[in-house]
Amino acid sequence: MDEDAFFQDLLNAVEQQLISPQTRYVAKALERLTSKGMSEKDAKASIAACLGEETDAMWRGKRGFDEKSYREKLDAIDASERLEEEEE
Repeated sequence: MDEDAFFQDLLNAVEQQLISPQTRYVAKALERLTSKGMSEKDAKASIAACLGEETDAMWRGKRGFDEKSYREKLDAIDASERLEEEEE
């Protein structure tokens, strides 16, 4: 599968999570990141990267989706680190 297409699928999944009542924590993560200065586009990309990591772990470990792990990954996103990387 094309990596760009896969990442676009992840971004589409994030968009769905942002409006779903079952995944309100994703919208809260987006709000936290944008309130700290990260652009909405970069915040969504960071969230999609977390979703991709969790999806990869799910497939490699032959297990179900671990929502707790996904939430921990979202909580670990540091908006200031991302902004510093962009300035370089």
